Amino acid sequence: MKSLLTKSTWILSLGLLLSSCGGKESKKATTEEVPAEASKTKTLDIEKPQLTFGFIKLTDMAPLAIAKEKGFFEEEGLFVSVEAQSNWKNVLDRVIDGQLDGSHMLAGQPIAAGAGFGRQAELVTAFSMDLNGNGITVSNDVWAKMKPNVPKDIDGKPIHPIKADALKPVITEYKNKGNAFKMGMVFPVSTHNYEIRYWLAAAGINPGMYTADNVQGQIGADVLLSVTPPPQMPATLEAVTIYGYCVGEPWNQQAVFKGIGVPVVTNYDIWKNNPEKVFVMTKKFVDENPNTAIAVTKALIRAGKWLDEPGNRAEAVKILSMSQYVGADEVVLANSMTGTFEFEKGDKREMPDFNVFYKYSATYPFYSDGIWFLTQMRRWGQIPNSKPADWYANTIKKIYRPDIWKKAADLLVAEGNIPAADVPKTDGYKPVTTDFIDGTKYDAKDPIGYINSFKIGNKDKK
Repeated sequence: MKSLLTKSTWILSLGLLLSSCGGKESKKATTEEVPAEASKTKTLDIEKPQLTFGFIKLTDMAPLAIAKEKGFFEEEGLFVSVEAQSNWKNVLDRVIDGQLDGSHMLAGQPIAAGAGFGRQAELVTAFSMDLNGNGITVSNDVWAKMKPNVPKDIDGKPIHPIKADALKPVITEYKNKGNAFKMGMVFPVSTHNYEIRYWLAAAGINPGMYTADNVQGQIGADVLLSVTPPPQMPATLEAVTIYGYCVGEPWNQQAVFKGIGVPVVTNYDIWKNNPEKVFVMTKKFVDENPNTAIAVTKALIRAGKWLDEPGNRAEAVKILSMSQYVGADEVVLANSMTGTFEFEKGDKREMPDFNVFYKYSATYPFYSDGIWFLTQMRRWGQIPNSKPADWYANTIKKIYRPDIWKKAADLLVAEGNIPAADVPKTDGYKPVTTDFIDGTKYDAKDPIGYINSFKIGNKDKK
């Protein structure tokens, strides 16, 4: 199948493949649903058409589900199986070992693999899956103790964003009683780990340090952070094993739905329009299958665009609620996916950018986004030794591949699938920003200055 497929052969093969391999809830393609004349896609010479991709059951896996269910993979000549994985370590190992051709992954995972923290490998990303999408939730008991410390509006409702200053006296109370204050995050190099650390440290709460010899990240900690897989977060909170957590949706809204916890802040307020997940393949796969990598990226960009088009989120919620994808109740998924977010039960607020999949150049793999993760790895000691400023840029340019994204986007423009105005004119760096909960300035071209600007964390010489 290394030559171009004719449309008639492709449609017949597709029908046979889907009828033999499709899940019971997946959409079945027919010649009526995908007529040859309806497709504007110029199919590339695909090196590997049959692919298996992984994901964790989170809302932000949506581009994969949509690319499959809306036929975007199919139109590129790709026959894709999308399989749920048990945890982030399993995701990483299976991509590195070649059991998965690519996967929904934490933004920090390919970066850590390239920077030398944890399992090392040459991984690349050409596609950023989304912006925002996480929250920090605390137990009902902790919220009851925090609430008197939270500023209120004239109607008596909490004023957002809620800073960790409101949590600080609660942590002190636990400590005075001889109890460690325990919170969960999903993985040592996850956005969630860095976001909860950022939120805590902005209030003067030490979330703990890593060293080369101690990878628990709890040295000197006021709060003990530990790993819990995302779908297990609500049950772990309910069992009082942890008192709060940082996780992606739908697992914050699930706590509200079950009446066991209260989300207190979202990562939109910790770092406005922050990158969350990425789609990752090995460098070896991309080098050996360049057209396949471009075709996959094309399909995912189209999925992101579809997700952010007005009126499509309700259908997306139905798709994500399928058991082979996120499998959560539609009402739970809709709480955040349709432009609202519920904090304390009944306190539902407009939050149109809680989940962003395409707007604001969300799919583009910006070097500056990747460098932020490297600065946090160094800040907290996961990168144990000081690095020169150019190391940050050089390291991320081996992992983030906007060149692949650009080839895919240019083809989509030529096909009329996205407007030319949606292709950013950029050197890979976003403008300097202070869109953080503490107002700290982030300039990706001055990573050491940024690291040194924090009171808590490692400091480096320029």
